[in-house]
Amino acid sequence: MLFTELLKMAWRSLAANKLRSFLTMLGVIIGVTSVIALVSMGMGMKKQISDAFSSLGSNMLTIMPGSSNRGGPRGAAGSITTLTLDDAEAIRTKIKNVAHVSPTVSGSYQVVYGHENWNTSVSGVVPEYLTIQSLELTSGLFFNEHDVDVRNRVAVIGTTVATNLFGTVNPVGKKIRVGNAPYTVIGLLKTKGSSTGGQDQDDTILIPLTTAQERLVGITHVQRISVQVASADKMDEVQRDIEKLLHQRHKIREGAEDDFNVRNMASMLEEMNTTTTRMTIFLGAIAGISLIVGGVGIMNITLASVTERTREIGTRKAIGATYNSIMLQFIIESTLISVIGGIIGIIIGVAITQAISKIFGTNMVISGLSIVVSFGFSLFVGVFFGILPARKAARLDPIDALRYE
Repeated sequence: MLFTELLKMAWRSLAANKLRSFLTMLGVIIGVTSVIALVSMGMGMKKQISDAFSSLGSNMLTIMPGSSNRGGPRGAAGSITTLTLDDAEAIRTKIKNVAHVSPTVSGSYQVVYGHENWNTSVSGVVPEYLTIQSLELTSGLFFNEHDVDVRNRVAVIGTTVATNLFGTVNPVGKKIRVGNAPYTVIGLLKTKGSSTGGQDQDDTILIPLTTAQERLVGITHVQRISVQVASADKMDEVQRDIEKLLHQRHKIREGAEDDFNVRNMASMLEEMNTTTTRMTIFLGAIAGISLIVGGVGIMNITLASVTERTREIGTRKAIGATYNSIMLQFIIESTLISVIGGIIGIIIGVAITQAISKIFGTNMVISGLSIVVSFGFSLFVGVFFGILPARKAARLDPIDALRYE
């Protein structure tokens, strides 16, 4: 019963000074809103990265040529031509736990259909590339091993290419010119969107590997080998086996520099997730500082309130109010400020997060944990920073308090 009466008294005190109460809880509102918005931004980035890596293909290793370093400036990765079709075949047949392998060559070319033209990336791949990259078709078919063997001029195109060349017309069965040669469109890829680097994954054309090597690019080597591992827990083992195999095939002496690079998508994803998690915690901690500032504000205003209400406190003590009841009253007041501010902050934080996500098209994930933690911290701030003013009020001498002017 005592607690209920104290709660009503605290509520009446806050209601009697609405503007001051609102300004006091403003720091808590801003703090909770900031925590939810910034943590949601960090969680959204983490999800976007995970989705983007998933769109690149599951359990994937990518083998690239090394860099040149012959008596001059060091070249970029891929500036030497050391990977071959035989390397890809050796990986397919000699390495355990390898599900699929696709060697690749690519380049940028002007593509023409009727009066329309578009510059896009053209990649020569094998049928397994469809599975490795988790690609799907919305219409038509993907080319098969026979198309690769006979070097057919057939193409599977992305939605960006289709839109720019054909508009709303179904491109399957139409002929396009890639470079100076005609290719028949046999399939349309399902939309994948942008990669982590902002590259349009739908702005692409896929053709048979041998067709690209001999009839388009004019090379015998390959520029990349994509390997899908049978299971995620075998990624590191398969990577080591591939490196060992390529050392033997390329006759690389122990201690010498590799002429290839193996990129482990799982390791890259783990590193990116670790980085984004740390950044999310950092952003949340920065936002949490405003909650502490809000707590200091609560303490200062409550101390001022104690001074203003000295005679009231003296009267209550004179009629029997105990030390604990006075202290509890002021702690309840500061806690109410934090609780109400926390609730308002949660509502505003969720609303702002959703608004930013819709207006700017960003991927923001509202975390239930961030809501619980921010509200819990605001509650703690209210109790913690209310203790000092409450103790000051509870320690007032009733006689001195009644004499206070």
